[in-house]
Amino acid sequence: MTAPAQARAGDPPAPRPHPAGVRATARLRAAHNGRATTLPLLHSDGPFHLRRLRPRGERARVCVLGAMSAPLGGDGLALDVTVGARARLEVTTSAATIALRGSTTDPATYDVRLAVGEHASLHWLPRPLISARGSTLHQTCRVELAATSRLLLREEQLLGRSAEPSGHLSTRLTVRRDGRPVLDQQTAYGAPAPAWDGPAVLGGHRATGQFLLVDPEPVPLPEPVLLGDPERGHCVLAPLADGAALLATAVAPDPSRLRGLLDAALARVSDAVASP
Repeated sequence: MTAPAQARAGDPPAPRPHPAGVRATARLRAAHNGRATTLPLLHSDGPFHLRRLRPRGERARVCVLGAMSAPLGGDGLALDVTVGARARLEVTTSAATIALRGSTTDPATYDVRLAVGEHASLHWLPRPLISARGSTLHQTCRVELAATSRLLLREEQLLGRSAEPSGHLSTRLTVRRDGRPVLDQQTAYGAPAPAWDGPAVLGGHRATGQFLLVDPEPVPLPEPVLLGDPERGHCVLAPLADGAALLATAVAPDPSRLRGLLDAALARVSDAVASP
């Protein structure tokens, strides 16, 4: 048997087998230059393509476009967003994110990290996440807020596409303000999670979502508000232990009804803030 030839200086590196899945981290940074919010860093990577949108008033806007199908089984994806002091930023996505099985049964991970500085504001408004049949996705969202920052975070999940069972989806949302916890919430849907579609969790519905509002000033909503009904979906809007935070959680039979419930809850908040 002939021994392999040794690599010579200047030769291209030998090809290596690719690990299952894509590894990618996109980064976005917003800053205030004394007059307006600027975007000094827009680093796209893997399936994430970051595009500037027309500002809305003082708020800079960025859309996350999908450059390929993702997340697939085995993918490890991350998105880092930093909003500097006094900056105002809105981030959305161009379309729903669909978790698919791909060529491997390994789980995919999607980690979102949001940091908001003093007197800064972030609206995090992605389109729904769809857990397709056979997929496994572990998603985390970690938010670090300064004492005077503002946050509006909205997320929606659809468990299975039309007429198909859900994949397995686990999510964890952790929010800290000035180093102290505001919310630490973990959910799991789809087999093998126990009783995920039972009456104590989704009650047979397939769409779920929430929004979290954190403001430096106390939010004028002293008691929880219940919207909708069990058959067509319902939503609970309630203040958290941190007096300046509100959480709305909704379940519904379809994304359209879910969106209507969350919009109605947000309108309740706007009415409460506008009331004397």
